[in-house]
Amino acid sequence: MEPHGEEFAVGCILSIKTTLEEEFQAQVIAFDRPSNLLILQEGVKSGPVSKRNIRLLKANYVKEFNFLGRGEDPLDPDKCFLDLNTLQAREDSAIRQAEAEADRIGVGVTAEGQNIFDALSKTLPVCWDKTTIVVMNEVRLSPPYLPESVTGGTPPANERVRKVLELERKRLQARNAGE
Repeated sequence: MEPHGEEFAVGCILSIKTTLEEEFQAQVIAFDRPSNLLILQEGVKSGPVSKRNIRLLKANYVKEFNFLGRGEDPLDPDKCFLDLNTLQAREDSAIRQAEAEADRIGVGVTAEGQNIFDALSKTLPVCWDKTTIVVMNEVRLSPPYLPESVTGGTPPANERVRKVLELERKRLQARNAGE
């Protein structure tokens, strides 16, 4: 649909039907004519707090629309609310997750070493100490990551790591043979 004039003016509340037959009501936050992109705000009331969904929609996906009226300025900074505590908590959680994922990637290790680490991590607590895999905070597995490379820890812990390592190496070899 080609917009004309002020049909998609900021603040307008529209009832929209898309080419995919989806129907919804939203307020126009912005319309970028060069990209034909419509930025819409759908209000969701949940108790005393109102939440809003922002939707980006190419105007050519609008099959039809009806003007329902003009709302308050959606870009008025005095009426915008951001829960900074929630945003900070989400950021902190994302940073912790990214750091944990980065700690799981070995630096200067072979692809086989990383695959063994990943496989061991599914059943045992593991971490890297340079190129050595540390299992259960006591057992150390050094390159070339063979059962004979297991050191440290108690004999039962060593035996458990060796068993898991043997099984994982067989599984990895079978997977590589199948590729």
